[in-house]
Amino acid sequence: MGRLLPILLLIGSNIFMTYAWYGHLKDLRNAPIFLAIVASWAVAFLEYCLQVPANRIGSQYYSLAELKVMQEVVTMAVFAVFSTLYMRQPVNWNYAIAGVCLVVAAFFMFRGITHGA
Repeated sequence: MGRLLPILLLIGSNIFMTYAWYGHLKDLRNAPIFLAIVASWAVAFLEYCLQVPANRIGSQYYSLAELKVMQEVVTMAVFAVFSTLYMRQPVNWNYAIAGVCLVVAAFFMFRGITHGA
């Protein structure tokens, strides 16, 4: 569970962060901007409650660069699902190609891992 836990926490944190960044565009569209800011900030707090432990635990197994690339891949995947299912906006080919580029970046970042437990 050790190496997997940071990934699961990053997925959870990205769900909250993606909603904090973009959910107000749907749910608080007609609310005053101050309310949208406060609501998004509250959701972002939940994101940090998962992200900080993800990086603390993850740093026992992964380098800082590996954590960053992992974060970006998770972010793209969560955003694609959020955009399609929640916001009802399709993901286009340019987005898919960018995602493939990130997966390739992750491949190069993680190939030949020799550190960690």
